[in-house]
Amino acid sequence: MRLRKLWRLLISSVAGIGALLFCGAQINGQSAVKSAVGRIVTDETGRRVLVPAEVKRIVTLAPDLTETIYALGLDERLAGDTEICDTPPAAMTKPHVGKPISPNLEAIVALHPDFVLATTSINRQETVDALRGLGIAVYTSDPHTVSGMLDSIAQIAELTGAGERGAVVVAQLRARLDALHTRLADLPLVHVLFVVWEDPLITVGQNTFIADALRWAGAESVILSKQNWPRVGLEEVMRLQPEYIVLTSDHMKAEGNESADLQKRPGWKELRAVELGHVAVIGEGVDRPAPGLIDAIEELAHVLHPDAFKLNSEHGKVKVGNGARLHATGAAAKEPCPCAL
Repeated sequence: MRLRKLWRLLISSVAGIGALLFCGAQINGQSAVKSAVGRIVTDETGRRVLVPAEVKRIVTLAPDLTETIYALGLDERLAGDTEICDTPPAAMTKPHVGKPISPNLEAIVALHPDFVLATTSINRQETVDALRGLGIAVYTSDPHTVSGMLDSIAQIAELTGAGERGAVVVAQLRARLDALHTRLADLPLVHVLFVVWEDPLITVGQNTFIADALRWAGAESVILSKQNWPRVGLEEVMRLQPEYIVLTSDHMKAEGNESADLQKRPGWKELRAVELGHVAVIGEGVDRPAPGLIDAIEELAHVLHPDAFKLNSEHGKVKVGNGARLHATGAAAKEPCPCAL
């Protein structure tokens, strides 16, 4: 009964566009074509997708994709997203289709989308295959660098009819990155440990967009791994002795001294970075390949390289956007960012 219900919903969602389904069934056997019903493009995983000529109803399966849709001014066309999509806050008012890792297919079909956005970072291939099998156009993003993220935003904008807006958004984000590069190009990279998860301790591999974001912020992970999310032991971290520990705000309490908290934990308190209070807490935007990632990069750059931003300081306090914080003690003590108080 569940399968029959799903198919009834599917039939109602595609009524009147039978030609689109016919072309979609032959995507794998055709070269790229453009017609009145749409165009065939290759997504970021190498799969061919028939995108409608006019995208009217979009469902996003990950927070970064939802954020991108809003940045492109397409929120009125966003039919639904996932229950963890919270940026901007208006995204939480949209109909939800479940969690990114296991969205509800019936809920997706019931929203009558003509275009679904997925990502390799959090969605399963099985979900994409199931939706494609139902005749729904699914475009999957797969950015591994900050520049790749910008290219992805531009492509999504083009496919959804927001090419001009996308060009403006991408140009603004690139300009901010170029400004950072100008300030930091001649400075040595700061060696950091980026904490994805604390127990077990998981960090970032060399080929992830977060590792690339660190480089844009004037930093480099002390862990060199071809795995995207390698698990490491504290013993290895103690051997490498990173100059800074970088955490996101969702790992720690909203208020309080993160350095003092880590100093109470076995193993962590033996790290020189923790002893000196070199613990940077930045916004959750660093976890998402979306426009907010640039905010997080700027936050971290201000914390790690305050001297490069002296012109933006006031009374010796470095201004950092969106709540980035640095906690330090002893001889190396620095006042926390005033905007975080």
